[in-house]
Amino acid sequence: MTYSILGWDAANGDLGVAVQSKFPGVGSLVPYGEAEVGAVATQAFANPRHGSAGLMLLKCGATPGQAVDVLLNDDADRDKRQFALVDRRGRVAAHTGAEVLTWDGWAGSSEGRHCVALGNGLMSSAVVHRMVSTFEGSGGPLAERLMAALQSGEAAGGDIRGQQSAALLVLRPDGGYGSLDDRHVVISVYDHAHPIDELVRCYAMHRLSYFPSEPSQLVPIGPELALELEGLMAVRKFPGEPTDGTWDAAARKRWELFLGSENYDNRINGGRMLDLEVLADLRRRYDPQEG
Repeated sequence: MTYSILGWDAANGDLGVAVQSKFPGVGSLVPYGEAEVGAVATQAFANPRHGSAGLMLLKCGATPGQAVDVLLNDDADRDKRQFALVDRRGRVAAHTGAEVLTWDGWAGSSEGRHCVALGNGLMSSAVVHRMVSTFEGSGGPLAERLMAALQSGEAAGGDIRGQQSAALLVLRPDGGYGSLDDRHVVISVYDHAHPIDELVRCYAMHRLSYFPSEPSQLVPIGPELALELEGLMAVRKFPGEPTDGTWDAAARKRWELFLGSENYDNRINGGRMLDLEVLADLRRRYDPQEG
């Protein structure tokens, strides 16, 4: 009893999957993807090989529709499967077998512009239709559009059994940690009373720790900011000698170590420029006036 959405961002080529289920650890079963190739979601009586094989077919030039046909041709349990694919051009295809178990719920899919939503054991078809309309009508990063679609699917009735786990996978060339791999967002909520809310919370943490600073959010560290940063480090009882606001090489090095200890690895910026998102988060956690 699961619903998911796959999407492609025409602006930058991001590919991704978001999923929620009344099943533990859905992130280890449903979403698959490869940057500049495609994404796959396999659910119901899931066949994980459809994930890896589906990506291989897309990589070899098959369309999503052709990939569906090939995957079903060699699957004895094809009537119990539900899966979908999106490729690097935003083309989509989905399959819901005639024997997909739905209990008293609805099973099927809905295709939109550069996206496809699918689910089984749902309150009604409105769940997938609402997910598609939300995705199509929202802006911003692909990850946020996919999560918004999950939220709207849940608001439309979601899984008739309730919630348990959720996951988000977004692929971008060199979009991962330190720009050293393609896993731009990989978040999995294994078991939670409100997994979509938890997914949103974890994504906010992920942005600060894994994404580089936005240039528009960077400001020089002058004497006034230097004193504030020294104060935040003091609240944290971070080791080292504070300064009087002189932001010399020793102060910058201490600040870099502090940022690393707080998991802002990708937002250090040489110790000379301050990320305003990082500052807001540090104030929230360590400034008594903000608390």
